[in-house]
Amino acid sequence: MELRKRVKLQQLQHHSGLSQEAPSEGRCNHNVMSGMQEGGRRGLSPLGRSGCHSGSGVSPWWPWQQCVPMAAGLLLAVLLGLTQAWTVNAIHENLLWFSQLTEVEREISFRTECGLYYSYYKQMLQAPSIQEGLQELIHDNLTESKRTINLLQRMNIYQEVFLSVLYRLLPIQTYLEPVYFYIYTVFSLQAVYVIALYLTAWLLSGSWLAGALTAFWYILNRVDTTRVEFTISLRENWSLPFLALQVTAITCYLKPQLTTLQQKVMVWLMYVTTFCFCLTWQFNQFILLVQALVIYTLDCGDFITTAQVTTLYLVQVSSLLSVWLLQFCNSMILGSLVLSFIVAALFIRHCQAGLKTGSLLVRLGKLLLHSTMVLLLTITINYLAKKALQLRSDEHIFKFIKSKFAFGPTRDFDASLYLCEEAFGLLPLDTLERLAGTLLLYPYILTLLLLSGTLVAAALKNLSRPKGGPAEERKGAGEGRAVAFRPDVAYNLLHTLFYGLLAFSTMRMKYIWTGHMCAVAAYGVCGTELWTLLFGVLRCNSKRLLRLVRYAVPIVMIGFLYYKFWPKLMEELSELREFYDPDTVELMTWISTKTPKQAVFAGSMQLLAGIKLCTGRVLTNHPHYEDKDLRERTRQVYQVYARRSPEEVYDILKVAGADYVVLENSICYERRHRRGCRLRDLLDLANGHIMDGAGENDPDLAPAAHPRFCDAIKTDAAAYAALFTRTFQNKTFHVYRLKKKRKKNTKGSSEPSVTQ
Repeated sequence: MELRKRVKLQQLQHHSGLSQEAPSEGRCNHNVMSGMQEGGRRGLSPLGRSGCHSGSGVSPWWPWQQCVPMAAGLLLAVLLGLTQAWTVNAIHENLLWFSQLTEVEREISFRTECGLYYSYYKQMLQAPSIQEGLQELIHDNLTESKRTINLLQRMNIYQEVFLSVLYRLLPIQTYLEPVYFYIYTVFSLQAVYVIALYLTAWLLSGSWLAGALTAFWYILNRVDTTRVEFTISLRENWSLPFLALQVTAITCYLKPQLTTLQQKVMVWLMYVTTFCFCLTWQFNQFILLVQALVIYTLDCGDFITTAQVTTLYLVQVSSLLSVWLLQFCNSMILGSLVLSFIVAALFIRHCQAGLKTGSLLVRLGKLLLHSTMVLLLTITINYLAKKALQLRSDEHIFKFIKSKFAFGPTRDFDASLYLCEEAFGLLPLDTLERLAGTLLLYPYILTLLLLSGTLVAAALKNLSRPKGGPAEERKGAGEGRAVAFRPDVAYNLLHTLFYGLLAFSTMRMKYIWTGHMCAVAAYGVCGTELWTLLFGVLRCNSKRLLRLVRYAVPIVMIGFLYYKFWPKLMEELSELREFYDPDTVELMTWISTKTPKQAVFAGSMQLLAGIKLCTGRVLTNHPHYEDKDLRERTRQVYQVYARRSPEEVYDILKVAGADYVVLENSICYERRHRRGCRLRDLLDLANGHIMDGAGENDPDLAPAAHPRFCDAIKTDAAAYAALFTRTFQNKTFHVYRLKKKRKKNTKGSSEPSVTQ
């Protein structure tokens, strides 16, 4: 028996332009995959002054000299992707000793909302047939007591449905357990993620060394690039690989001189990847809104054609509408800001036919007016859409944004739940220290600064042209020719800038930024453009020196990273720990064996998700927070941790249909958060009561008339004993059954009758 450390999972969660030598005739060929060549080949600089574009220059029929480096680069991409998948799987196994856990322990390891999502995969597998399983999801009355909801409409769980159907159909049941099929699929998506980043860096730089450096950085910065090893079912772990693939497709699409067929293929790839991204994450609309702003900025700066702008917008719209249909016309999608913005941007652009004409000052004035009109129309369309749809599902997100930037009240319970979580705070500075330690931050910042300067210069040059049209549509020669910043580079630069700002404002969003950050930094190290600019300043424009440097520097960096961090990674992989949470195991076992199957449980969102997965009991509330009525019910159920009378709490729980309530000492006596951010403090503030402990209170707060319920009920005073009976307790949990009031006739009640 191996000696392992016992670590509770809560502690684990807390730490937590491809160039080809131009032909002598000065022509460029048109194969979209031509960029994926290894070797120093002259291409278009980011300012586009000369040479063939990096996305061209290889004939449709490749000689073996070109196929070999292509095949080697693709093989290396697959190997590095599999390395990432193997790494996270090994860490997951070593953290929990997952292979040796019992079934209930494995299910408990799916904490918070992860357990809720996994429960539907389990539910589909336990259904007598696929059709009956789908019917149970469409007409679900177990997730929220006294309500029947359509889970396929409310939640993004099509991935669980797809996996459960696939597991049923494939002949693998005899040698692969359902839970391993699930987690191996998620870890395989990490391989897809790394491959997508690899290809993006390769497309930008023209060297698969950039892809290799990207993959090394992503794997070594695992703490800041992913948290999949202990949040397997989290929606972002399903969706971000598809977002990375979409960025790769956009990068390829924005390369000039693609054939019509190649453009159509890229458009379809963009649609499929965007659709998969939207289908797997409920926050898709906000991520796509940032991307739409990137496209809008490219359009304003005259970096891409009108056709490309329209195509990129329509890809987003068609993907969202496809998901809207699959989610049974989910009104949250139609009322999303991104759809309102795209409609407004396209409409105003159509109305302003002369937007891209005039001198520099005239065009800047037109752009300012144009942006103002787009903003006002976006707000108007979104307001009218939400009024027409009576949409209030996402208002808690806007409350959070308003409170975060001091534009709204700070006592709102829903907004405070987010504001008090570290994941929704500002990006900690130690993140940058870790990124600098792996040599990622320095080339990234240098690349960002140089490209941003040239981007601004190119935008001003484009806007100063008397005639409109992106650079690749204009014709000119010599000094009179417009500056043509590579559109694929421009997109990726703005992508990393916009999502970087999002990451700095909200730490949870850093996982969207850090992966792409690796690709941008690798492009800076391995691409010809930045080295050309640097050598131009130093006045040593030697092609041999350029080729030597752009290959020698990444090889040296990869060697240094391997030498310094590979032993640390191996040490981390050899560290053995063990899942240890006996109190929760005891609670789940008791619920499964000692309570009726139709019993309804009330408690914290996080715990109830585990109760549904492990026991299949009915819940009053759960962690999927995108519903107005559910948020209100959750706030009411949480009154068990407030200063309320036993009669008030009893009535609240009965209205929710609860038969049992589970109280957690870790919440009732919480010390993890600072004063003012503990759950009991948020409830006190929302109820107008003075908070516990030493410290200041707002003058309008008043002392509560009753003691805190979760603590007072343990005294077994007469007022509490008359309404509640303790049925289970251990060091962490206390479970109470709600008694029936004698004065009320319950013969006609629809609530389940629970006997002790």
